[in-house]
Amino acid sequence: MSRSCPVCGTHILTGEAFCEGCGHDLSSAAAGPCTACGSPSVGADGYCENCGMLQPSGRDHVEVEVETSAGVSDRGLRHSRNEDAVALLPAGPGTIVAVVCDGVSTSPRPEEASQAAADIAAVTIAKRLAEGDDAETATREAVQVAAGTVAASARPGEDSPACTYVSAVVAGRQVTVGWVGDSRAYWLGTHCSMLTVDDATPGTHMLTAWLGADAGEVVPHVTTFTSDGPGVVLLCSDGLWNYYPEPEALAATALHHPPLAAARRLVRLANEAGGHDNITVAVIPFGQGERAETTVAFPKERSD
Repeated sequence: MSRSCPVCGTHILTGEAFCEGCGHDLSSAAAGPCTACGSPSVGADGYCENCGMLQPSGRDHVEVEVETSAGVSDRGLRHSRNEDAVALLPAGPGTIVAVVCDGVSTSPRPEEASQAAADIAAVTIAKRLAEGDDAETATREAVQVAAGTVAASARPGEDSPACTYVSAVVAGRQVTVGWVGDSRAYWLGTHCSMLTVDDATPGTHMLTAWLGADAGEVVPHVTTFTSDGPGVVLLCSDGLWNYYPEPEALAATALHHPPLAAARRLVRLANEAGGHDNITVAVIPFGQGERAETTVAFPKERSD
């Protein structure tokens, strides 16, 4: 069964959570008939009692803007729910905190783990910065708080919820990145680079580090770099980088559109490429309006 967007009339495929034409959130229609079979028998748990399809929710497509930065998180085309999460917060004049977390699908309640981790980490970083900590110290503390929050959410008799983590603090001419797992950070400018190294077995998606009660000691990677020119810091889950792993491919979109439009476009590209996973992107411009030539000093990555 198909339908049309109530705003722009674009044809909508079954199960889509937002309009590809105008970006309209279609989740408000979840209270009506099943989006897959048209049955009016949709239970309070969101599942159709006729065909079993989980109906779109408000989290299936999330967009957030903070000052000049933006993030978009989308369910994709193949998953029944969005297990990714994104958080953006201002942390003083000229400072933005961004966090992206990807719930581990094989764990229970991964969507709760990712959302809790992203939210508490962003708040912790902003709070510690306000108290005078430097960005690296604030990032390390945020990872530990997020890890503790996810671990504490485990229920008796079940495996632990789990998620990955990546964050960026963009302030002045410095960017501090922290990560655990395989969610990534990229620097996109005249010279593009991936800033993170996946915590995963080479050539596979088997994580070697994550947040969760069964993760053991969580040791975050933390690195800071300085740029003297403009660019974009991009955080994303593997739902994007599985299709577009090279920073130059991401830069082609991120550097030529406003942040929200760029994030929407990157999500759309991942969906058009197959949408096999949830997709989350945060776009944080850096030094816009300055001279085009960019020099970036990349220190060695540190794990503490």
